[in-house]
Amino acid sequence: MNKKFSIGILIILFIFQGAFAVFGAENKSIDIKSKEFKAVASQFICTCGCGQDHYSCDMAGCKNTEAFKAELVDMMEKGMDKDEIREYYVKALGEEILTAPVKSGFSLTAWVLPFAAIGGAGTGIFFIIRKWVKKNGNSEEMVADDQEKDEIEEEILSSIIEEERKKYL
Repeated sequence: MNKKFSIGILIILFIFQGAFAVFGAENKSIDIKSKEFKAVASQFICTCGCGQDHYSCDMAGCKNTEAFKAELVDMMEKGMDKDEIREYYVKALGEEILTAPVKSGFSLTAWVLPFAAIGGAGTGIFFIIRKWVKKNGNSEEMVADDQEKDEIEEEILSSIIEEERKKYL
């Protein structure tokens, strides 16, 4: 009897274990509008040419995004997290699929270097213009000389005009 009782308890435990596996486990159905899905899908750029991420791609008839979203939902339902999914796609498609660069190595250099070059060029142009302005700093004296020359030229021109007018009038 003791043996039958032990076997019965074991059978009941196995049944409950199966019931917990079916009902107790998270039967997660990932919603495409959820924050969790947005965090995963928005890290990949759409390949249809719209320039948006897969979460916000709204191109009419974009089959790439629908298939990609279905694949992401499948991966998330299997229990993969955001980082695992990103690693999978970077290995499969390369870093070009990411909306933001990896913050290390050549990718970081390739994204930062153009901005640094533009900033350096702007600074150089600023100092060159500043030097030119300082070089022409004695412009007040030059302006005074120019004004004197203009007055002399004006007097000469007015005297010539006056002489010509006297001849004909």
